[in-house]
Amino acid sequence: MPAPAQILLAAGFTAGACLASGNLLLRALRLRFRREEKHIFAFVSGAACWSGLVFLLAAAGLARRGVFLVAGLLVILAALKWGRSQPAPPPEPAPPRLPPFWKALFGVIFAAFAVLYFFNALAPEISPDGSTYHLGLVARYLREHGFQRITTNMYANLSQGMEMLFLFAFAFGKHSAAALVHFAFLLTLPLAMLAYTRRIGFPRAGVVGSLLVFASPIVGVAGISAYNDVAVACVVFTVFYLLEIWDQQPSPALLVPIGLLAGFGYAIKYTAFLAVPYALGRVGWKLWRARQPVRRPLAVISLCALLMIVPWMAKNWILLGNPVSPFFNRFFPNPYVRISFEQEYSQHMRHYLGLDSYWAIPLEATVRGEVVHGMLGPLFLLAPLALLGLRYPPGRRLLLAAGVFALTYATNVGTRFLVPSLPFLSLAMGLAVLTSWRWVAPGIIVAHGLLSWPGILGLYCRQHTWRLKEIPVQGALRKVPEGLFVAERQPRYTTTRVIEGLVPPGGKVFTFGGALDAYTSRELLVGYQSAQANLLADILLAPVLLDEQPLWELQFRFPAQPVRKLRVVQTAGPAPGEWNVRELRVFRGKEELPRAPHWRLQAYPNPWDVQLAFDNSLVTRWRSWQTLFPGMFLEIDFRGLQNPNSLSLECSPDQGAIRLRVDAETASGEWKTLADSFATLERRRPSGLRQLASEEFKARGVDYLLLYDYEDWAREFWSKRKSWGLTLLDHQRAARLYWLD
Repeated sequence: MPAPAQILLAAGFTAGACLASGNLLLRALRLRFRREEKHIFAFVSGAACWSGLVFLLAAAGLARRGVFLVAGLLVILAALKWGRSQPAPPPEPAPPRLPPFWKALFGVIFAAFAVLYFFNALAPEISPDGSTYHLGLVARYLREHGFQRITTNMYANLSQGMEMLFLFAFAFGKHSAAALVHFAFLLTLPLAMLAYTRRIGFPRAGVVGSLLVFASPIVGVAGISAYNDVAVACVVFTVFYLLEIWDQQPSPALLVPIGLLAGFGYAIKYTAFLAVPYALGRVGWKLWRARQPVRRPLAVISLCALLMIVPWMAKNWILLGNPVSPFFNRFFPNPYVRISFEQEYSQHMRHYLGLDSYWAIPLEATVRGEVVHGMLGPLFLLAPLALLGLRYPPGRRLLLAAGVFALTYATNVGTRFLVPSLPFLSLAMGLAVLTSWRWVAPGIIVAHGLLSWPGILGLYCRQHTWRLKEIPVQGALRKVPEGLFVAERQPRYTTTRVIEGLVPPGGKVFTFGGALDAYTSRELLVGYQSAQANLLADILLAPVLLDEQPLWELQFRFPAQPVRKLRVVQTAGPAPGEWNVRELRVFRGKEELPRAPHWRLQAYPNPWDVQLAFDNSLVTRWRSWQTLFPGMFLEIDFRGLQNPNSLSLECSPDQGAIRLRVDAETASGEWKTLADSFATLERRRPSGLRQLASEEFKARGVDYLLLYDYEDWAREFWSKRKSWGLTLLDHQRAARLYWLD
């Protein structure tokens, strides 16, 4: 079968399974919708059900192509059989049709962008995140037939409801099939928006609002990629839509898909958790005002939402000890994600590199697009016009929803994090324009379409703005080989394929910059993505950064006396900087106490790395991985009495304003302070650190190193490769792959 046909069949099979699942659900609930609505609700609610089923199969170790084939065929056959034996409830009467002019306007612009998006979705996957962790993890789940404990990639800990749909499609059509599944949500969203406005009697506003969203450059480029942002927008808008119907016709059965989809929002992306309180708030407020029972309806929504949410939280709790990993590690301490990393990552997401002020966001997010990784389109500079929609009840509800789903934007100021609130804002804009300046509405839509078209978009946006640049017909039809197509657009593809060819199965590659995980089966340990990779980066840079080498020796002296435990306590802070210790040594007289296997070592925080302060290695160190606060400590329980009279810490100078004291538990069981000051001795820079770092890497099962020529330390590793024990395996496109021999 030709590759394009196989890809389309895989994506169609996935969409068909979703549609069949939704039809079964809606028929079981005996829900009655208008003709144009029922397929929308069936697809979106069925996607939630199908994602949940794939999760269960992956959790059971049954993520296999054959299992997926049988499951998909069974649900489609069941839907067909039930549809014949039990007719669906008669649909509601259709609303008035769109006037011909508006229908033609919508059809032309929708069709033009649908063609643009279709060929880009069908083309090989080249998106930054889709070609790395989104599909990299999907490919790994398929290879391993389900979930395994992945502690080296924080992205594996996020909720992955959309990735479950990708997993099903990937099993049959690989990367492009997954992207086409997201494209299905991209097509569904404007149709749902138009159907909603027809229901409330403002169909022309629906044309304006839906096309503002559909033609938006960021919506297009994200929607044709193996991302999840457009799917989130589609799901939360469907929740809103169903709530609007429930508001008119309070059917208890409607609460089931409302709850499922609200929970599915969280299952796709953590930031969509707001759909749950939004749904509960809308239903609770209406029932309370009507003096009707509240508990049961809210319980139905909550339980259905939890069906979608709990599996992802349980997975993380069982595998990682943190149900919302990789966040909130301060409340759920674990050895897999550093608290300091979480803080730095969150700070970076709130302040993108190059974003000098939040006041720059409106222009960056609408016209420029480079700093915030995408653009909405210049017409969204007119967004304040949406406030005119406050004159109408639908406008007020739309703006309330827009505000609710924009609340999480402060956590990540990338443009695509505005996408979930965009349908509501766009419809409010359409409502305002159509009721105030109806004659300009067609011009706004045409202008938005023209300004968003790739050829014109490139004339005014910044050079490196993430956007669509072409209609890649040849690539989509595989007239251009997939590898060549990706290599021309993703410089790291060639390096990734080199890794696949030169690194043996099971080999691990450490890298600061990463590669395209979705195109290799080898494990990539990226310096920032896990605590293990953080430690490897720390080891690798120890010989390079002078401030991180053990140039200080902090000496504590105190009267010899019998003690059971010794504890070094850090008392400064809260303050910037971290506390770290390369080696902690205890002395009796001039002789170091030999470390014994029965000693019990403890540290707070970061108890998992305490052994690094007792391993006699100059390139490893225990670090607090948190900024300074009083009460940090390192402790030795001798499991018996010892008579030390001094203690030393071998440290690097990057300590911040630490203050230390030594406490001890005496033979009587009481704690007392032995020393509250120390002498600082300067040490010579040790030699042989490069070879030691290489040996530590190999001891941890990492034999390969990938560096890019533009990275800060690349020159060091190339010029001193013999000292490091490195053998260059490949060098092209500014990437060097080394083997630690």
